[in-house]
Amino acid sequence: MYPPAPPAPRRDFISVTLSLDQRDDGSKTRRRRSCWRAWKQLSRLQRNAILSALAFLLSCGLLSYLSAADPWTAPNGRPAEEQKGRPAHPPVLPAPRKADADPGQGPRLPPQKPQRHVRRGPPNLQIRAPHRDAEDRRQEDGRRDEAADEARQGEGPPGTVVSWRGAVIEPEPRPQAPSRKAEAPARPSLQAPRIQNQRASPNERQQAVIDAFRHAWAGYRAFAWGHDELKPVSKSFSEWFGLGLTLVDSLDTMWILGLKKEFGEARRWVSEKLQFQKDVDVNLFESTIRILGGLLSAYHLTGDALFLQKAEDFGNRLMPAFRTPSKIPYSDVNIGTGVAHPPWWTSDSTVAEVTSIQLEFRELSRLTGVKKFQEAAEEVTRHVHSLSGKKDGLVPMFINTHSGLFTHGGVFTLGARADSYYEYLLKQWIQGRRQDARLRDDYLEAVEGIRRHLLRRSEPSKLTFVGELAHGRFSAKMDHLVCFLPGTLALGAHYGLPADHMDLARELMETCYQMNRQMATGLSPEIAHFNLHAQKDQKDVQVKPADRHNLLRPETVESLFYLYRLTGDRTYQDWGWEILQSFNAYTRVPSGGYSSISNVQDPHNPQPRDKMESFFLGETLKYLFLLFSDDMELLSLDSYVFNTEAHPLPIWAPV
Repeated sequence: MYPPAPPAPRRDFISVTLSLDQRDDGSKTRRRRSCWRAWKQLSRLQRNAILSALAFLLSCGLLSYLSAADPWTAPNGRPAEEQKGRPAHPPVLPAPRKADADPGQGPRLPPQKPQRHVRRGPPNLQIRAPHRDAEDRRQEDGRRDEAADEARQGEGPPGTVVSWRGAVIEPEPRPQAPSRKAEAPARPSLQAPRIQNQRASPNERQQAVIDAFRHAWAGYRAFAWGHDELKPVSKSFSEWFGLGLTLVDSLDTMWILGLKKEFGEARRWVSEKLQFQKDVDVNLFESTIRILGGLLSAYHLTGDALFLQKAEDFGNRLMPAFRTPSKIPYSDVNIGTGVAHPPWWTSDSTVAEVTSIQLEFRELSRLTGVKKFQEAAEEVTRHVHSLSGKKDGLVPMFINTHSGLFTHGGVFTLGARADSYYEYLLKQWIQGRRQDARLRDDYLEAVEGIRRHLLRRSEPSKLTFVGELAHGRFSAKMDHLVCFLPGTLALGAHYGLPADHMDLARELMETCYQMNRQMATGLSPEIAHFNLHAQKDQKDVQVKPADRHNLLRPETVESLFYLYRLTGDRTYQDWGWEILQSFNAYTRVPSGGYSSISNVQDPHNPQPRDKMESFFLGETLKYLFLLFSDDMELLSLDSYVFNTEAHPLPIWAPV
């Protein structure tokens, strides 16, 4: 056994602090050395933990700085989006004037004399050059500074620079979209047409349109705010999609009319309340032309990125409708669940509906860079172009989503279920800078088919009208919807199509006017029948009891706008003024709003139907305001193409 080891000797340590010429007075040097000693006394684990936390906080701060800096304009004077290869700023209209102006007055634009119809060349639009010289850069910076000063006084959305004088609007750069971007060929650049810095006060007739809009809006705001449509007689509302249809459909109308306060309220509702994540079926066509078209138009006129963000969200939710064996979309889609289906009564879709969404989907792709929207819509156009079953360019009313073939053949009309197919052939051609000859040729062939099979003259006044053909049998029935055709024909002639299209447009415009004038209320019925044989004491236009309602439709005043804008003939303004007075006399509801009526032949009891369609504000009043404008360049037809819901979208610029 060994004796136990002796205990280790005890060692005493003495800590000595040496101070060279330093007093024990808590100086900074002493504190620094004390902190370093405290740091060295920490364990390695503690020091690593502290360093990791500091590195994490530094990374978060750096990421926050990059996120905050991204929306701002890049140092070279161009937006950050442009430097990353995104589209440039959209065309914008001048904002409404400041609040100190008369709120009843619209935007100021110098009056211009009407011009006779002349064939114009390609649109002469202005665009920011990628590499501006120093003078251009100084002018741009000066305009931007001026706009920023005024935006602080206005009510523009956060981050948006808006000059309510109308001198300039600088939109907030669009944030990164969540969707996958296209690896696509170069898209047409966005152009900003030059608009006068000041707008003229609205003339007397335009002021009457503004008053009508405010009256309609007052009823909607009081009794149907945030809902789809106003029921003005019962002071309530009706829902179709539950997406504030009237409000979204009216955004660009308010901007064009200069209604700053009303637009601001509507914009806040869109920002705070408009949500698409909801279990509801929407009609692909109606929701595209009204909601998607309305949001895209509002974005182009204001430059507000909010509207483009909402448009892309909504467009994505419509895409399941195209998931069919033939790529011909279903008529309905649930925007919450993504389930698409045909209507309950058939497996077919309407030809007009599937071929009248292309302007909107193509523009959405151009703005976002996401190819799928344009590809899906144009696939439908190509498919219909290749189909047999047409009659000299005229198409049947239905198409099957499974086979992709026309159904119910032998029936041809320019009314419901076929009308806007012809309209969008021309307007897609114009939107795409007249590059796609197939669109132009299909349109020209269809016009000749109309002349050959559907045109007749009535008795006793020899009015030219467009009837229908059913299995070889002609019917002298013409929907009010067909009154889009005079304006479309005139627009085609303006863009160099045969001059006799303008002659036909004038003749049909007279007919559409007479469809209104020959009614006791001065308002057209939904459907008219024309006398083909002279009969004593009979007018040209006859109406059946089931067809004598008026839904506040825009087609007649739409074509009046085109005919006046392209000819300068003030007769068309006078006809529009008569129709506005009839709307005020027989459809205006005293408590607010306008109501469709059941009997255009009874001025003593027109029988209100208690419904104000969204297109009354989105189309009818907008076209009337533009019809009465003294400025022939307000929303120039060389710069914009209107969708079938009267939402202006820019004509594509050269690449």
